Amino acid sequence: MEPIITIRNLTKLYGDKRVLSDINLDIFSGQIIGYIGPNGAGKSTTVKILTGIITDYEGTITVGGKLLRENILSVKSITGYVPELAELYDLLTPNEYLHFIGKLHHMSDALIQQRSLAMLSNFGLADHLDQRMDSFSKGMRQKVLLTSGLLHDPQIVILDEPLSGLDANAVILVKELLQQLKNQGKTIFYCSHMMDVVEKVSDRIVLIDGGKIIADGTFHELQGESNASLESIFAQLTNHGQLVK
Repeated sequence: MEPIITIRNLTKLYGDKRVLSDINLDIFSGQIIGYIGPNGAGKSTTVKILTGIITDYEGTITVGGKLLRENILSVKSITGYVPELAELYDLLTPNEYLHFIGKLHHMSDALIQQRSLAMLSNFGLADHLDQRMDSFSKGMRQKVLLTSGLLHDPQIVILDEPLSGLDANAVILVKELLQQLKNQGKTIFYCSHMMDVVEKVSDRIVLIDGGKIIADGTFHELQGESNASLESIFAQLTNHGQLVK
């Protein structure tokens, strides 16, 4: 099976600082990739490159068989992105905002309304569809942001701390949603500091530190012969460069 995302020798410098160094990854459809690392490891830079926000990098990225550099809009059309901070147009209602997002993806009014209502109802926001979002809590805003990222039914979903500000019930819904997306053959690139969630939902975990991949495998492969939690493995690898058995 051909990978849906191929990353070769991805390197990014800010001045003299090397943020990413020769990242190589093959990511396949139907996988949930947990992409983890300490602060400053290069996770957010990787996400911004994959979503076309950062374009000045070294290396090659292919998405859906197309070079990212030359097909940014085409790649964005099959990608859903949910950033950590819910920067929304506060003076709009969820209905108005999602209609705007849907139209950017050339969706019909009926389809936008159908999907918006279904997802926001699941998140418990059915009574707030026509309420201006400047009064919304962080969790409510995050639910609207999640809906906007999935509205156009993307093949690839890139999530950067998607559970930020969500209540316990919403976290459960998002976990179930990730499994549904995986079962539909979607690719989920999941960045998070919540090690217990990454451990449970990821098919494969990629650990990055200092701009380099230092571990890549299933949770059980990362455990080896130990019975360590992902949080423990993370701490040992990033603090000492090797797993202490």
